[in-house]
Parts: sequence; C-alpha cells; structure tokens
Amino acid sequence: MTKKTQVGLLFGGNSSEYEVSIMSGSNIYDAIDKDKFDVHPIWVTNDGYFASEEDSFKVLKDPKYQVQNPGKVANLSNLIELTKLAEIDVFFPIVHGNLGEDGGLQGLFRILDKPFVGDDILAAAVTMDKEFTKILAQRVGINVADWISIKRFEYNDKDNQKTDYDYVASKLGGDLFVKPSNQGSSVGVSHVTNKEEYQAALAEAFKYDDKVLVEETIHGTEVETAVLGNDDPIVAGVGQIINAADSFYTYENKYDDNSTSKLEIPANIPAETVEQIRANALKLFRVTECSGLARIDSMLTPEGKIVLTELNALPGFTNISMYPKLFEEAGIPYTELITKLIEAGQARYAHKKTLLHKHD
Repeated sequence: MTKKTQVGLLFGGNSSEYEVSIMSGSNIYDAIDKDKFDVHPIWVTNDGYFASEEDSFKVLKDPKYQVQNPGKVANLSNLIELTKLAEIDVFFPIVHGNLGEDGGLQGLFRILDKPFVGDDILAAAVTMDKEFTKILAQRVGINVADWISIKRFEYNDKDNQKTDYDYVASKLGGDLFVKPSNQGSSVGVSHVTNKEEYQAALAEAFKYDDKVLVEETIHGTEVETAVLGNDDPIVAGVGQIINAADSFYTYENKYDDNSTSKLEIPANIPAETVEQIRANALKLFRVTECSGLARIDSMLTPEGKIVLTELNALPGFTNISMYPKLFEEAGIPYTELITKLIEAGQARYAHKKTLLHKHD
C-alpha cells in the first residue's frame, strides 16, 4: 500500500481575512483526496498562536470556536505545536492577507526545509504589494489604472498635496478608488467622488497599511482568470463578475452567501478579448516570478480595453470562489485541483534541491 503524503493545512492568521481563510481551509479539508493525503489542520489563531490539532479540527467545524487558555504567549514558542504532528511532507498555506501571503509563512517553510503550495518568498512579497505589482505589469506592457501612492509620513503631513482631494483629482480625475497597498478581499477599499469621502477613505485605508494607493476609477466590468503550475503553467478561461448593486466587488459580495454579485463563467465577451486577458495573466505570472497558483483580475471597459486590477497569489478557496470555479470549467475539478497544487509545490522544492548553494 502506497504511503500517504502528510499535508499540513495552515489557515487563520491575524489578518482582516481571517474568516475567509477558515472557510477556505474547511473547503480544502473536505475536498482533498483522502486516498492520497492525510491532512493535519494547523490553525493560526487571531493572536498568532499555533493551535493544537484537536483545536484546529474544532475551528474547521465551527469558525467562531476559540482556544480556551492556550497557556502560551504568541511567539515562536507556539511552533512547539508543529512538533506534535506527524512528520509533514508538504505545507498547504491558505492564510490570506498579512503573514500568509506576504512572504512571512513562506520564509518559515524555507527555514523548516519543507515543500509548500504557492509562491516562494520573493513572489509572495511582490504580489502582496499592489504598487510593486503595477510597476512590474507596466514593465511587460500591461495596462494599469493610473495611481499615486501615499506613505504614512506623507499622510501625517497635512500640508502634503497628496492628501488634498483637489490636487489628486487634477492628476487622476475626481472619480477615485482608495485602497491599502498590502491587503486583499477588498478590505479597506473605498470609492470616492468628493473631498469628504476622500478624507474618510484615507483614514480607513491607513488603518490597514502604511502605504495607500489612490487610483483613477476604471469603468467597466471585472474579469478574472486563473493560473496553475510553475514554469509551464495552465491558464484557465475567463470569468466575469456581474454586480447588481455595488460600484465594486466588495468583501461581502465575495464571501456572503446572499451576495448580489454573480459569476459568469465563461464570460460572455469576444474570443480575442479572452485570449488577451489570458496572455496578460501569463506574462504577469512570469514577471512576478509566481509559482503554483494565482488569480489575475482586470477591468474590461466598454471600449474593450483591458486594465489590470491586481494579482492575487493566494485566492479564496470557498465554495463560491472564482479560482476553483474557473478550473472546474477548464476540466479540473476541485479535488484534482488541490492535488495539482500540492504536486506543483513538491516539484518546485525538488528542483530547488538541485541548485548549488556552496562551493564543493
């Protein structure tokens, strides 16, 4: 009998996407091929505590469950919990947002010398920062919304022109989006059209990050595609988000069962537009040095122009998430998709082991 691969499934974390991460973890746990994999859930609590496997199973069943008297402070001493697990063969992090997607956890896996699903350290850090993603996208000829970035020291200087709506509107137009540079799931994002909204939006975005982007609004519909693999990745088809009520795809619309948005898969758009969106996705995946998976989001204007919104290197895996739905349409069902992601992480690790790190 073939020995099963031991998978450490990490979820939770201290980001604004904590609940989404638990939903994604629960979905993956339920759908993973149990004939191939033994899954060890590893819950990272809101305060950074690595919970026991027993507690981790409990929170998958009840996302509101809390560790009772963990008895440890939230620091590296929590890692002792990982030693109580079976020997992990590969880690599957589904910790969205800070630490999970920005290179933090990826660095831990590298130190532990274990394969893991998704980006390595550099790509995780670069794609978590929306401004760096934009700069690299421009480098390979992909359209992006015009923007300015505001650092916290600039925001604190009330004489700085960037904090003045009229000045910014003269550069980007009066219809703007304000967003933290390092966040996901539309957290901290505001759509503004006047001075009062602009000031409120800056205050909201700076709750989440020390750098905020102000972007021109691109009118159109959101289109998304998905990438799977390493050096020779598969690009799925294109889906479209039809918003019934909101001016953009809000956090609630992404994850609420009562969402007013619907996903149209495949998107009802011209074939040449589909191919351009897919080509852009592959170029961006490669220039940002992604591996494993990514979802690339763009706006499609009424004139047919494609403008990059963002690259999400660890997209949601809930039952209403676009990433698994796109690959299901492409002929790779959810359970098989999880297997392919794990295999991609193992393949990258095996390749890295062939590289020389010192002189013999």
